Amino acid sequence: MSKSKIFEWLGVITAIIYSMLVALNIGAEFAGFTLLLISSALIGIWAYLGKHKGILFLQFFYATAGIIGMIRWF
Repeated sequence: MSKSKIFEWLGVITAIIYSMLVALNIGAEFAGFTLLLISSALIGIWAYLGKHKGILFLQFFYATAGIIGMIRWF
């Protein structure tokens, strides 16, 4: 498996776990937003490596949302 695919799939998996933690409303929002930040970094690296400029741009907003969520829930 290529390095690019590893970043892609780790980013996808962390995003799925993030969304489930927040949607389940079990008090794990801080952990969820932390995973969102990690996911945006991983998918951002994948997007950069693959020259997917639109997806890379989107990851900056997801990272911002993750940081805001972490601050608000801390």
